Amino acid sequence: MATFDPATHIQKLRHFGEFGGVNPSITDSSTYTFLHGDDMFETFLGHTQGCFLYSRHWNPSNKYLADALAAMEDTESAWVTASGMAAITCALLQLCNTGDHIVTSVTTYGGTFAFLKNYLKKFQIDVSFVNISNLESVEAAVQKNTKVIYTESVTNPLLQVSDIPKLAEIAKRHGVKLMVDNTFTPMIMAPARLGADIVVYSMTKFINGKNDCVAGAICGTDQFIHELSNVNDGTAMLLGPVLDPLRSSSILKNIHTLHLRMKQHSKNAQYLSEKLEESNIPVNYPGLKSHPQHKLHSQLMNPEFGYGGMLSIDTETVQKANALMQKMQEQDVGYLAVSLGYFKTLFSCSGTSTSSEVPEDVQREIGLSGGLIRFSVGLDSDIASTSETILQICKAEGLVKMAKVHR
Repeated sequence: MATFDPATHIQKLRHFGEFGGVNPSITDSSTYTFLHGDDMFETFLGHTQGCFLYSRHWNPSNKYLADALAAMEDTESAWVTASGMAAITCALLQLCNTGDHIVTSVTTYGGTFAFLKNYLKKFQIDVSFVNISNLESVEAAVQKNTKVIYTESVTNPLLQVSDIPKLAEIAKRHGVKLMVDNTFTPMIMAPARLGADIVVYSMTKFINGKNDCVAGAICGTDQFIHELSNVNDGTAMLLGPVLDPLRSSSILKNIHTLHLRMKQHSKNAQYLSEKLEESNIPVNYPGLKSHPQHKLHSQLMNPEFGYGGMLSIDTETVQKANALMQKMQEQDVGYLAVSLGYFKTLFSCSGTSTSSEVPEDVQREIGLSGGLIRFSVGLDSDIASTSETILQICKAEGLVKMAKVHR
């Protein structure tokens, strides 16, 4: 699979401030003037390039960030939203109408699962949940009214790797769109280059990297982004999940260091996962040869960015998970908190937090243990010391002995 250099694509962008500043000026305006009435009318119709109408539609700060995202993903265009869920929901609602159907991975972020399982019912949009790794099941689930196949590049929290090229082949055979959430693997995976039609993000996570804001993104063709932002029937325009320009400006600056951060997240997660595996602690990480889809991930990835910053360990029970996480926080391994992509390590028990929307019987069916701890490995300079602390806590909690029984 040909590799791609998203960091250089971003680096080549030229965005200057109003008075020649090296950082683009922040748009502190909700509406924009026109010299001629005809110009306003043409902008309403979406025919005028470089003109701005109203900040819920477009504004310069959001456009700068959208351009950087499109460059990173190698798509024609992009749109930024006020949250990752806004990106997911707006994109899906733009593609689907009453009576349509979606095929999705059953292993997905809890908020996405809840939207697909519970919320879309009111629009009479049906959803089939499948094991995204079983391509025969995916194809068998496609119906005449299917509009979208939806998945995550690396699924949350079980870290299944989606075979995006094969899924794209299935989608094209049936004339449906493939939408991929790439939140876990920015720069590591380039879904659009692998065949995805639409790529969505929670920029709250790795892209921004500071956990100081909530934001999302939709990357796709010029046509799709135009449809999303159309003043008459564009979902993003009419539902109005606009991202504040100040946040756009902040994220744009942070995205220029994303390549450095992803490399360090991956380096640290690789080191930690190897140490855990050496100590017989049950660990799941795509960079390990023991991961069932390690080879697939290796084929799809841009190798210089590593296998990502997400890993998990299985403590079997919520009680053991909570005890372990509390001790890790007390000993400064990181924070017991949801979310990911932060410069400090974050850990949470997925079944009772970010995947709590998934019913317990479904959790058991997909293999989500009640004691699964999801780690977002931070940017620690001394990952060896962090790893040693984690190992000592795991041994004190009896996880090594438990793992040997499993094996």
